[in-house]
Amino acid sequence: MDMLHITDLHKRFGDKKVLCGLNLFVPEHSIFGFIGKNGSGKTTTMKTILGLLKADSGQIVINNEKVVYGQTSTNRYIGYLPDVPEFYSFMTAPEYLRFCGEITGMKKAERANRCKELLELVGLGDERHRIKGFSRGMKQRLGIAQALMNRPKLLICDEPTSALDPVGRKEILDILLSVREQTTVLLSTHILSDVERICTDVAFLDNGVVGMQGKLSDIKAKYQGEEYQVETKNAADRLILQQAFPKMMQISRNQLAFYESDHALFDILHFITDRRIALLKLERVEPTLESLFMEVTWK
Repeated sequence: MDMLHITDLHKRFGDKKVLCGLNLFVPEHSIFGFIGKNGSGKTTTMKTILGLLKADSGQIVINNEKVVYGQTSTNRYIGYLPDVPEFYSFMTAPEYLRFCGEITGMKKAERANRCKELLELVGLGDERHRIKGFSRGMKQRLGIAQALMNRPKLLICDEPTSALDPVGRKEILDILLSVREQTTVLLSTHILSDVERICTDVAFLDNGVVGMQGKLSDIKAKYQGEEYQVETKNAADRLILQQAFPKMMQISRNQLAFYESDHALFDILHFITDRRIALLKLERVEPTLESLFMEVTWK
């Protein structure tokens, strides 16, 4: 079952098209990596899912219920962590979570139990300082606790690790990994190593459309053995290869990558031999998330 199903979503701001027929399918209990460059439309998509922006056309369905702009009944299924969460800084973490539970209508006993449970989950169980003294990582962890307060079926996290140090990033990723059995996680990010570490499924967003999506393991298996890297001895030879085979991607000073589906290996070897191009390396490589993302955004 898909917890989130987006069909042919369009959104523009003035003359700028941000979403151009986006289709997205997020399976239940997956950790779904929504990958795209800065400005690719990830945040716009999420705000439209939340009913905060009105789509020009298209449909969004959450837990089999259609999202309607201005009527945010589907938000009862959603927990949301924005890229920069805001808090009442004079409160402590327990006070803030109890407040969140109160405004959502939770009973006092349930609020207390849920607050204690979530603060332990995010590593803030013994924290009694006011939020104004929290580090960025502590605020992100409190933000996740807030987003989980009402036991959502879909947890949306917008760039949750983008401004954190390696330790902070690991803490956030470990928390998201631990809640997979409780909810479906939609993780918006451009940090590919985070996706490879915890995500079960991925979608690559480019120019307002999803260029590739599916289970991460299936996508890697599909492209296994197709990518090659070639390194020339000098820049002049590298440029000759790029001009002859335009879908080659430059990945370092004199190093190029290509896919056999774009350029046949035999044709490239024949070209290199005919022109006596000096090579330092030619090898087949295993696909990485970075190489797959580059392929989507290069085309």
